[in-house]
Amino acid sequence: MRHEFSTEFGVPDIIFEMAGLAADAILPHFRTPLEVENKLAQGQAEADGAFDPVTIADKNAEAALRRLINQRFPGHGILGEEYGAENLQAEYVWVLDPIDGTRSFVSGLPLWGTLIALCHQGRPVLGAMIQPFLAEIYVGAGQKAWFASTSGAHPLRSLKARQDGRLNDATLFTTDPGFFTEAERLRYDTLEQRCRIRRFGLDCYGYAMVSAGFGDLTVEAGLQIYDIAALIPLIEAAGGVVTNWQGKPVEGLEQHSRLQILASANSQLHNEALAILG
Repeated sequence: MRHEFSTEFGVPDIIFEMAGLAADAILPHFRTPLEVENKLAQGQAEADGAFDPVTIADKNAEAALRRLINQRFPGHGILGEEYGAENLQAEYVWVLDPIDGTRSFVSGLPLWGTLIALCHQGRPVLGAMIQPFLAEIYVGAGQKAWFASTSGAHPLRSLKARQDGRLNDATLFTTDPGFFTEAERLRYDTLEQRCRIRRFGLDCYGYAMVSAGFGDLTVEAGLQIYDIAALIPLIEAAGGVVTNWQGKPVEGLEQHSRLQILASANSQLHNEALAILG
């Protein structure tokens, strides 16, 4: 990885710059009256009650990040949740989710974040979860992961996932058990019953807490690559493991129907959880 994208000595400058752009685009709309659109087709949404929200904050943030990438790295590709794909055949492709956790965002809850990944030949190699309201950055690449405060309120801190502990002592995160299919829910419930603490409604924030050593497992289903690409290098750089429920790596830039994700603080817990989910 080129030096400007390395986390060897801390947070890359480009991530700080992107965090500033995301904050400027998103925070004026947080906890304000806001129009919320449903991205799903009207007929489908009315028929089954499905809801995939998007706001002007999502759109403005992704547009600002795309402009920066195109100016600074004109040979790179971009895949974003709101504005799609460009130049995906490039060696390096940025994967953007401007607000992961829009349901939390429109509910006034700070459990959302801006996800930014840099993929090399389809494999995520640098990932950042930025929480503008809390002025937090969680970033990882290679074998170094960091927490940084954009406000300067906290010192730069190295991140390390928990490397011990049993499944019976584990803290488990998921966004909403209602997002699982019936078959997925049965397997998830079996895993949840084995864990000591269960917390819900976390979206990308749960993965950040696994990387920071405050949680052990995050289990999700129904994701797209922009929901998870940034979180893979973050957790792996902190010593954790991320695969699908069959234990296979999650990479590539194609559209998926239902990505099933298991992120674990260490390989022992990961294997125990896979035995239940997979």
